[in-house]
Amino acid sequence: MKNKIKVRANASIANISCGFDCLGLSIKEPYDEVSLEFNESKKLLITVSGIKSELIPVNPEKNTAGKAVLSFLNSIGENKGLNIHIKKGIPPGSGIGSSASSAAAAVVGINELFNKPYKLEQLIFHGMAGEEVASGSFHADNIAPAILGGIRLIRSYEPLEILNLPIPKKLICVVVLPNFSINTYDARNMLPKKVSLKSAVEQAGNLAGFTIALYQENYELMKRSMVDLFAEPVRGKLIPGYEKIQYHLKDEEIIGCGISGSGPAIFALTNNMDASKKIKAIIIDEFKKIGIDSIGYISNVQNSPPKIV
Repeated sequence: MKNKIKVRANASIANISCGFDCLGLSIKEPYDEVSLEFNESKKLLITVSGIKSELIPVNPEKNTAGKAVLSFLNSIGENKGLNIHIKKGIPPGSGIGSSASSAAAAVVGINELFNKPYKLEQLIFHGMAGEEVASGSFHADNIAPAILGGIRLIRSYEPLEILNLPIPKKLICVVVLPNFSINTYDARNMLPKKVSLKSAVEQAGNLAGFTIALYQENYELMKRSMVDLFAEPVRGKLIPGYEKIQYHLKDEEIIGCGISGSGPAIFALTNNMDASKKIKAIIIDEFKKIGIDSIGYISNVQNSPPKIV
């Protein structure tokens, strides 16, 4: 059995406008790295470095990676001590699966240390236990793509059923992270507890249309389907300049634009590399106009699980 390991897990875009809590995809950067090493203490000892590391709790019960590892250890009846070091490359509270990335790297790493008692799909449950610490809810739209890669649809939570969706060859993701954070727990609590039947039917149609568009590589259908009637009307108010960004992007070669997860990250999909560079520049420039620094990434969908480094 190995004594130590280091694992890198990528960021993810959740919801993708039309799939609240049930749709997500993995992107190639940024990413977190988690190192795990057995110790003799029978305790989880967590340290954190990197971007905004001071915001990450080191209590295993309140840390997403720690809680995910505890869930894993409890499931196999082990009480091993571990030193866990999290190197944050994804800012916490950014909306691109910071907590999921740490949890994904941790559970993949601990699974390797114990000679893979679980398949990757089975690790999602333990990753969700970590995610619950950050968001207050048991959801898989970040952790599923963070562990499995690709574009993932959570068809059901009870029982958990996660479907792998096709990745159109030309699909490009643009993500811009403004330099402020939104607490995931608070962002979830502000959402309406009920939606109208009309909105529910329309959103179901959008999700179905988006799914079919992926299979057909039909970018026009994808564009028509990328509408969020549930979260974005509320969460958009938390992001300064968001309406202006949407306005300035409407004439670009863009499939769709929305809020990634709880925000404040803004994502856009396109099928043109030149357009992706322009889209990134427009979003960064609009934030700059109102005094907010930001950083952008352009990526294809990451179609592989966390990497052992």
